[in-house]
Amino acid sequence: MKKSLFILSVFFLLAGNAAGQTKHSFAIRDSNFMLDGKPIQIHSGEMHYTRIPKEYWRHRLQMMKAMGLNAVATYVFWNYHETASGVWDFKTGNRNIAEYIRIAQEEGLYVILRPGPYVCAEWEFGGYPWFLQKVPGMVIRGNNKPYLAATKSYFTALYGQVKDLLVTNGGPIIMVQGENEFGSYVAQRKDIPIEEHKKYSAAVFQQLKDVGFNVPFFTSDGSWLFAEGALPGALPTANGEDDVDKLKEIVNKFNGGKGPYMVAEFYPGWLDHWAEPFSKVSAQEVAKQTKKYLDAGVSFNYYMVHGGTNFGFTSGANYDGNHDIQPDLTSYDYDAPISEAGWATEKYNALRELLKTSETPEVPEKINVIAIPEIKLTKAVTLESLKNKIRPINNEKPLIFEELNQGHGYVWYSKKFKQPISGKLQLNGLRDYAIVYVNGQKVAELNSYYKNYECNIEVPFNATLDIVVENMGRINYGAKIINSTKGIVSPVIINGETITGDWNMYQLPMDKMPNLRDVKNNAKAGQPALYQGTFNLSQKGDTFLDMRDWGKGIVFVNGINIGRYWSVGPQQTLYLPGCWLNEGINEIVIFEQKNDKLQTIVKSIETPILEDLQPEKGEVK
Repeated sequence: MKKSLFILSVFFLLAGNAAGQTKHSFAIRDSNFMLDGKPIQIHSGEMHYTRIPKEYWRHRLQMMKAMGLNAVATYVFWNYHETASGVWDFKTGNRNIAEYIRIAQEEGLYVILRPGPYVCAEWEFGGYPWFLQKVPGMVIRGNNKPYLAATKSYFTALYGQVKDLLVTNGGPIIMVQGENEFGSYVAQRKDIPIEEHKKYSAAVFQQLKDVGFNVPFFTSDGSWLFAEGALPGALPTANGEDDVDKLKEIVNKFNGGKGPYMVAEFYPGWLDHWAEPFSKVSAQEVAKQTKKYLDAGVSFNYYMVHGGTNFGFTSGANYDGNHDIQPDLTSYDYDAPISEAGWATEKYNALRELLKTSETPEVPEKINVIAIPEIKLTKAVTLESLKNKIRPINNEKPLIFEELNQGHGYVWYSKKFKQPISGKLQLNGLRDYAIVYVNGQKVAELNSYYKNYECNIEVPFNATLDIVVENMGRINYGAKIINSTKGIVSPVIINGETITGDWNMYQLPMDKMPNLRDVKNNAKAGQPALYQGTFNLSQKGDTFLDMRDWGKGIVFVNGINIGRYWSVGPQQTLYLPGCWLNEGINEIVIFEQKNDKLQTIVKSIETPILEDLQPEKGEVK
């Protein structure tokens, strides 16, 4: 009864605060999280504003509240807001983080802010702007002046957006994270003296305080990494720790022998890569662990409670011993309690039964779902038609994306040979995926996932070699994050000879939906192509584009890049939010890289396909 009364009081306090009537206090004291002087257990869920259409923010936050949670945690994605050096955007698209936080407050949720500057999150470059790699003398995540100047600028810009939303100023932000999983990075970069690591983490933490953040701070790491990741003055929290006794022991060791105790990342699901099985965690397992935390008085944050979608070119990548890159899926479903499209799952229902009280609201209605049985594609043109309208950049050797001042998308590398050459083509510096053509005929598909960097090639007299390269997302975790340039980053070699002289680079960033209206149909099987079509809707609704008949590429709908597809799976559909559709005419453009066969239609279905692995023709066993 006492618990219910306290939760009820918190609800009314929040409601009053949303109307500007109540100012709260939040502190870490007496081994507890203290809200307005009373102990509170934090039941949070991670959900990122960047991965949800802003039109659905309120619905998803309401879903969290109805699950029984009292807080939402979110990373802040530096590269989502600094769109070019010194150019900041906190307003367009899904970028209005202040609005997201205000809606959370209106829905009765507190906010845990995780500004990085590094976030990981299976996000492009771990949240770093790609152009940082062009700054002389800069080493990311390091104790150097150019980098710390950049982080200071970022924190300053962010603080300007959220300062009024700190709990100290009447807002819902109760805690801020100092850096992110830094203990992991220390373990990955043993080539850097621990003293230098510590200088960096202390410096960036001080910056957060200097710009004005004045709420309690915390760190998060695996429990075995606290020695390197903990910061004096910040509460250490353990990621993925299911042993309550171990959690309390390690927190006590690094927090003066006392709590409170929190698991800042409790994983109800897991991340997913292209060409690998979709990860699943049972509802029973998650519910059992949740009850263990509840009974022990441990606070927690589900990572993720709702994953959402890596729209556009926002997905990052990992790597391992067998793969130089493991690109993350467009879907960030994460097998989370709330599905990619915002649906209540079996896991959601099981956790709601554990967490709900008499004051927990009802589950919001499911957003309308539709199927579009057939979208006719009336235009099909070669990528070359687009490329031929671009003025190339010429250089002695192939230039990388960063040298071309390009962050994302594709670069078409082309070289004319006056003399014949044949033998083994080696692209050891390929990042990340390339299709090789000689005089317009496909020779091979090479990529970093399968470590497939070479093929036999025959270039006749007066022939053209074309290599179309895709950036599949920069590394977001691990030591290799510091070396995340894209394109052809080492010499092109044929038959042992380095190929230099008169390379042309055509930039295809695909940052906007290509305009095909003035281009005639000329697509050919075996050459990369762009398809365009229109479709008419009498009603809007969420749907899933069925890409099972396609090869590899990206899709735009009404000007929005909804993400990558790849036939290898396990994801075979693309989530298309209904809020981005029109009643009436809609336009779709598909860039198909492989284009092994000409396409005439694409359809959508009412349920996603996220667990269907298929063989890749380009794989080398």
